[in-house]
Amino acid sequence: MSKVGYTAEFDPATTAKAMAYEINVSPKHCQEICRQIRGMKLSAAKTYLQDVIDKKRSVPFKQHARNVGHKRHQSGWPSGRYPVKASTEILKLLKHAEANAEYKGLETENMRIIHSTSKKGRVIQGIMPRAMGRATAWNIELVTVEVVIGEVR
Repeated sequence: MSKVGYTAEFDPATTAKAMAYEINVSPKHCQEICRQIRGMKLSAAKTYLQDVIDKKRSVPFKQHARNVGHKRHQSGWPSGRYPVKASTEILKLLKHAEANAEYKGLETENMRIIHSTSKKGRVIQGIMPRAMGRATAWNIELVTVEVVIGEVR
């Protein structure tokens, strides 16, 4: 297992961070969710992700929006989806970051997500047998997600 660090440096006295290393979720979904929750307050982001899991609110798909349907209730961007599996994993990650902030003695009521990003992880090689003795690659892409939360003054 290789050593993976954070992509940015922050003041450890006022921030808390958490990383989910090589989780089995869609890289495109993680990228869109991280873009959407960046800058949100921690409580608002947790509520938002729970609404996505319950399919009450959608995540706007800005970069990976080809063949993605429009959502009527979504404002600001027409196309969106409900990535339940990725939202569940990122919600767990936010809870871990909140627990790290409580351990450090920071106030979690006024925390804001100051950094959230996803990176490519390993690719687990797989094959799917086809006719005539051939095989097609059937790989699984893993994702590393990192979140840094900080106090709002």
